[in-house]
Amino acid sequence: MLELNIPGQKKLLLEHLILDFNGTLALDGLIIPGVFERLEKLTRTLRVHILTADTHGNVHKQLTGKDYTIHVLESSAQDKGKLNYIQNLGEKKCVCMGNGVNDSLMLEQAGLSIAVLQEEGAAIQAIMAAQVVVRNILDGLDLLIHPLRLVATLRR
Repeated sequence: MLELNIPGQKKLLLEHLILDFNGTLALDGLIIPGVFERLEKLTRTLRVHILTADTHGNVHKQLTGKDYTIHVLESSAQDKGKLNYIQNLGEKKCVCMGNGVNDSLMLEQAGLSIAVLQEEGAAIQAIMAAQVVVRNILDGLDLLIHPLRLVATLRR
């Protein structure tokens, strides 16, 4: 569990890290260098879940041997599928990261939400729904590894 005490806000007790795959963890279906090392550190405090449409059909191959939950979404209403997934976990226990329109509902409802802006870009809906926007996935994961950075960003 990751506990965040942010001045002026409720204490966050986060148990789940929910990540979009392509555009967030991966570019063109390939994991971005540096992601696995950071996720390895985070699995000590958070359960990692990968939600994806599996556009490139290789999510399982890319994540072979990793202790992550992979959930492949149906092609229609992916935004609602992602929202339903975090609601089943308890959305306030989730930190969610994504970049697409289909991530915006889960970002809006998550205990902590981070929009990722990378080569693929980020949909304005995702940016507007997030509490924090980062330049790339490595910066986003580093916020969770070094949570005082989040406190500095989110304090009132």
